[in-house]
Amino acid sequence: MWITGFLIALVCFSSSRARYSCQRVFSDCYEYNNWPECYESRIITCSTPRLPTPGFVQRQVNTSLEAEVTPTSDHRVTIPSSALQKSTESSDEVVVVVALISSTYFKSRPPKSRAFRQPVLSGSILRGQVLAVTVGRRRLQNLSQPVKLAFSHNASVENGTCMFWLHHLDGTGKWSTDGCLTTDTGSHYVCNCNHLSFFAVLVNPKISLDRKTVMTLSYITYVGSTLSVVLTIISLIIYICLHGRRPEKSIAVHMQLTGALLGLHLSFLLSSFWSRLQGQNQEGWVCSALGFFLHWSLMATLSWSVLEGFHLYLLLIRVFNIYVRRYMLKLSLVGWGFPTLVAAVCAISGVYGTFRVNMTDTSSHVSEAQICWLSSAFPHMLPVAYSTTVVFSCLVVLYNSCMLGLVVLKLWKLRVGSRGFESGYNWRNTYRERGGQVWKDCATVLGLSCVLGLPWGLALTTHISTAGFYVFTVLNSLQGVLVFLWSLALTCKSRSENNLSSKDTSSQKYMTTSFNS
Repeated sequence: MWITGFLIALVCFSSSRARYSCQRVFSDCYEYNNWPECYESRIITCSTPRLPTPGFVQRQVNTSLEAEVTPTSDHRVTIPSSALQKSTESSDEVVVVVALISSTYFKSRPPKSRAFRQPVLSGSILRGQVLAVTVGRRRLQNLSQPVKLAFSHNASVENGTCMFWLHHLDGTGKWSTDGCLTTDTGSHYVCNCNHLSFFAVLVNPKISLDRKTVMTLSYITYVGSTLSVVLTIISLIIYICLHGRRPEKSIAVHMQLTGALLGLHLSFLLSSFWSRLQGQNQEGWVCSALGFFLHWSLMATLSWSVLEGFHLYLLLIRVFNIYVRRYMLKLSLVGWGFPTLVAAVCAISGVYGTFRVNMTDTSSHVSEAQICWLSSAFPHMLPVAYSTTVVFSCLVVLYNSCMLGLVVLKLWKLRVGSRGFESGYNWRNTYRERGGQVWKDCATVLGLSCVLGLPWGLALTTHISTAGFYVFTVLNSLQGVLVFLWSLALTCKSRSENNLSSKDTSSQKYMTTSFNS
């Protein structure tokens, strides 16, 4: 008898060793084009590890009873007995597998056909998790009783939509809501679906602003951007005239930044108006082209802001020996070349399209804001695309803040050295006597802050209060106006340079030549 028992145990051990390991299903099947089909065929017969795996449940259930599976504390799946009976005809038991899969498995492969590049849904996957439900070897569709899937959520998200992954033989796919109904219980999104597949909940970040505030901010942005477009054109004309009289590098750098800023505000207005004009039927190459233009203009503006800071560093810190061969050509390769390269890569990846955000006001009225920008339909490329805007802008603000700090320090040293020590007066008395010069220095620092793009750093204030939204919106929409005022200041100083008297101090001459040359 012991020999028979040993042989049975050996056969069972060998058969279990021959079964496919469940831990290898994800990595091995992902090598196939149609990886969902591979996953569904292997996950039923794979061998589970001895230790419990978080987010993975594989067990046999009785087909005459309703099955409830909880892979995690945030997820619950309820399968009716009718669906279990439909999955098999020869047995009273069937294998049920519920697994939690990262949403990156569904995002890392962009669609090959342009037909699948049409945005269907907007938002992001709740927690970046997808729930895969498999029952037996049969594909269950058109169920008489729906399968219920519960996803817990918190108050930071809203407008949840249940969806499933609709895949095709060539490996492409898209998220769809066909056959699924969504119910929000307050703490859970409950999905009632008449089929089994890969399920997830698409949500939008909750916006704390009411609809009236959003509309007010929109009007401020449109008016400010329109003024910026008009005044940046005038600024370009001023710089061209100044450059014709004095072909200096600083004026050339100002011209490039003004041109990039003109493209930014113009592309924003075109993208916004096209979205409003076309409504929901705005998909196509026009919206993608406008999204490309807006993204490229923003990166170009940030790039030239950095170059303004770099040029200011050469003027104030490295005053001597700053000659660089083909200086403007090298700056142009960075200022225009880098944005073009990044935007071209994003365009090839097909990330440009319609960006949609759902908003809910105090009366629970749901509205949708949209613009031609980075498409919400393909969140798998959005982290890469946003890193070129959010992360890049943070680095620009940090670098130019350091440059502005050096400018303030240089100003202070010049004023103290020329007015305090040389004249023998205390520097505080000097500033009382020449308070007008202090205001001029403050205006210079404020103007440089706008030229260096530091108002972009005010985006942090939008997370504090509603007033932060207004400050950020007003200053950034009026960047073209601020640049125009800076160009007027340069024109006035350019005229006054020809009338400098012998009474002017060396610090005044230094400041004039540093900021205007």
